[in-house]
Amino acid sequence: MQRRRIGAYGLCRDGERVLLTRVSPAGAFPGVWRLPGGAVGHAEHPDETVVRELAAQTGLSGTTAGVRAVVADVVALAGCAVHTDRLVYDVRVQVQAASPGPGGMIDRVRWLLPAELAGLPLMPFTAEVLGVPTTPLPAGRADQPPLPPQVPDRGQRFGAYAVATDPAGRVLLTRIASGYPGAGRWHLPGGGTDHGEQPVTGLLRELVEETGQLGRVGELIAVNDSHNPRAMGPEGRPIDWHVVRAIYRVAVDTPTAATVTEAAGGSTAEAAWFPIDGTADLALTQVAAEALRRIGT
Repeated sequence: MQRRRIGAYGLCRDGERVLLTRVSPAGAFPGVWRLPGGAVGHAEHPDETVVRELAAQTGLSGTTAGVRAVVADVVALAGCAVHTDRLVYDVRVQVQAASPGPGGMIDRVRWLLPAELAGLPLMPFTAEVLGVPTTPLPAGRADQPPLPPQVPDRGQRFGAYAVATDPAGRVLLTRIASGYPGAGRWHLPGGGTDHGEQPVTGLLRELVEETGQLGRVGELIAVNDSHNPRAMGPEGRPIDWHVVRAIYRVAVDTPTAATVTEAAGGSTAEAAWFPIDGTADLALTQVAAEALRRIGT
């Protein structure tokens, strides 16, 4: 069985020290250290998740200061192969003593220097973000906590999208096909990642499928979310969808005519290059409009 979930975590620093939390015996991997954070609730923005989980796990209040990284991993949990898309934020906190909340999945909180990280069992995403060697996870609990039950006609989806430009400064957009939410509007190329797929890998795949272009992924621009409790799509009935998106700058160094391939799955009607000053007159999705404003187009 395969399951997907989205997590949001905070990188809190005090000079060279970093704040880490240890998984308690009630968690799936007791004794393993990780950045504070946890699962993104349905319809919850990941920014809010970080602040909520930081307070619950450490007693500290903080504010997010931008997204540092987006990574994904797959672990065996409760009889499932669980794919987690993990959003890591820089977080500002007032540095003070921290302690785990009562009865939770965390039993210890520490500010640690780089030298103190050696030898600690770390969740792979935490090791990657901190730039230390990744080691295999120890065996999880034999009686791992069950995952929350899935709710019929309610879903949470993670996707990676591109603000893609070419050497002439044109921007690449895709138009949503009939029968899908936002039909007829121009959108950013990209889409949902597959199980076990890293966000950047999924984005480059979607770019080829939806537009026929080969891209080079640059900076992570933003993470946003949208919630539509009655999204009408190809299912033919309203679905309560919560979508979280990572948006990247992408350079297409050798552009060609934008072409949709059959592998796009029918959600993209067409793709096209537009001059920067030509996007203002287009019917854009809110996501595309906000992303273009963010980069000054």
